[in-house]
Amino acid sequence: MNILLFLIPISLVMIGVAALLFSWAVKHGQFEDLDTPALDILREDPPPLSKPATPPAAPPEDSDAG
Repeated sequence: MNILLFLIPISLVMIGVAALLFSWAVKHGQFEDLDTPALDILREDPPPLSKPATPPAAPPEDSDAG
């Protein structure tokens, strides 16, 4: 029964923190656009950038390293 003296204040503090975080998210516009992220998956990918015709030259190897 003594554990309730510990758990009840801790739970009230956690509820308060959750309420503060939720109010911060609402004030900073985190819930403004709920539809666009769900539609992003349906959009076409942009075409890939053209790749160079020849691969870049590899750096010369050190023959002195041994």
